Amino acid sequence: MQNIRTVIADDHQLFMEGLKNILRKSDQFNFDIVGEAANGIEVIPLLKSSYVDLLLLDLNMPESDGFDVLLKIRDQYPDLKILALTMYDEAKLVKAAFKAGVDGYVLKQTGPSELNRAIDVVMQGRTYVGDGVDIVGSQFASGSVINSNKKDKKGKFEDKFIQKYNLTKRELEILRLITQALSNKEIAKELFISDQTVSVHRKNIMRKLGVSNIAGLIKIAYDNSLI
Repeated sequence: MQNIRTVIADDHQLFMEGLKNILRKSDQFNFDIVGEAANGIEVIPLLKSSYVDLLLLDLNMPESDGFDVLLKIRDQYPDLKILALTMYDEAKLVKAAFKAGVDGYVLKQTGPSELNRAIDVVMQGRTYVGDGVDIVGSQFASGSVINSNKKDKKGKFEDKFIQKYNLTKRELEILRLITQALSNKEIAKELFISDQTVSVHRKNIMRKLGVSNIAGLIKIAYDNSLI
């Protein structure tokens, strides 16, 4: 059996214990759980301290969420396979996750057989999209997402959104770039401003929108027809 050195990142202990139990019962792979993280901040040291084949990543975690983790690690660990395990099924979040670097996307309500199938597929270097995941308007190839042809809605939606949350035009601009899974450094380069300035804007946007992570930002932008 293939040995897979695995890190699990999820803030729900019961779910994590259930997931480990499923992995232990696999007759296809031998999962060596080399680390567990309850938030995004704990993931990075685990990847640095030991070679890891597979990261099972929840996108919605406290302190630092899955999107923050992806932005930090996608260039540093090119051989690491990443499977998102999440409750989010919105198309924009799915596309943002693939753009940020996941190899597969599975909903948490999936069964053991699909989870094992997803792991098998991503470990072969292919992309996996789980049952029930909203991929309308998207095409998947070689672990990436081609953007939808759906027209971006602007005008009155933007104006109402800005007024509702008291955002500046610059904050709205940065919010749009965040939803494209760009890091602070990439946004800074795009807008010709410093990383620190982007970081300040990001914190202000989160405060005004009442969210604590990137997944929340993407969801609220999607719900308000900004992306």
